[in-house]
Amino acid sequence: MSDQSTPIRVLVVGCGNMGSSHATAYHNLEGFDICGIVSTGKSKEILNEKLGGGYPLFSDFDQALTTTQPDAVCISTYPDTHEAFAVKSFEAGCHVFIEKPVADSVAGAERVVAAAVKAGKKLVVGYILRHHPSWEKFVALSHEVGKPLVMRMNLNQQSDTSMWTLHRNLMKSLSPIVDCGVHYIDVMCQMTRSKPVQVYAIGARLTDEIPADNYNYGQLQIRFDDGSVGWYEAGWGPMVSETAFFVKDVFGPKGSVSIVAKEAGGEGKSSSIEAHTKTESIRVHHSELDANEKFAKADTWINLEDEPDHQELCNREQRYFLKAIREDIDLTDHMQDAVNSLRIAFACDESVRTGQVVIL
Repeated sequence: MSDQSTPIRVLVVGCGNMGSSHATAYHNLEGFDICGIVSTGKSKEILNEKLGGGYPLFSDFDQALTTTQPDAVCISTYPDTHEAFAVKSFEAGCHVFIEKPVADSVAGAERVVAAAVKAGKKLVVGYILRHHPSWEKFVALSHEVGKPLVMRMNLNQQSDTSMWTLHRNLMKSLSPIVDCGVHYIDVMCQMTRSKPVQVYAIGARLTDEIPADNYNYGQLQIRFDDGSVGWYEAGWGPMVSETAFFVKDVFGPKGSVSIVAKEAGGEGKSSSIEAHTKTESIRVHHSELDANEKFAKADTWINLEDEPDHQELCNREQRYFLKAIREDIDLTDHMQDAVNSLRIAFACDESVRTGQVVIL
């Protein structure tokens, strides 16, 4: 266990939506001290001003790492930089919090995990839904509806202005079903607690503003060895429909569990990062029929009072990062889950590009 009284000096790398939120968490939480902020553009100045100024600013990651000599590094840059920044951080003796996905390839993700193990340092991956009490409840309730499971989820995002710029930049290295899909593939694996055996996926390129070999709409299907099946779709861009963009649903022989977010799932919310994690309420349906073959039980609604906003979820992620460092938590399963969900997502990506079913 590490010294409980000495703050963890953290270098913040990347100052976009997630980087800014994580930096805000470090700024406000006891146990962390920001020792530097890194970005290639002006976002670091904007973030520094938001936090009251005073933090050292850097445009070059290597220089920042050498100059500040942090205890930990928070990486929220584009995925094609994740592997290099994480490996260098571990080689410098730092713990790492990294936004999903771990890297822009499965092999890269495995190299990041190997570097963490070799350095004996903590690697926490930003799977934000794992820190949301309503999503934890959603997963737990899925274990009560029997097997096999049918899991239906999507997150289509109609985007313009800065959000469309973000999406175009992301698609220079990853497709939506990889970048976004790892979250929901991870949820499906938690629900089934079963091995995925096969995937099939389709995709469409709806704009010339992205690389010729990429697509901005994708839909995947996963088959698990217990007979469960999962479906997920993700689309990004100004042409994307907002109709039914928020589907979070699972059913089995005994009934169904659904996240019902009437407000967050409403018009104009598909591009709202705040809305993406909202649950509002969970509807539980029971399949049991009475002697007249009518439903024996009415649907029940669960309204959880603990509904953290996006910033509070980031705060909880960073509290977990701090706990993992100070209490020397074994993160073996956490790291392996992150690699496995990425492996499944890339198999889906392969299926889009080849038109073939991919056996895992």
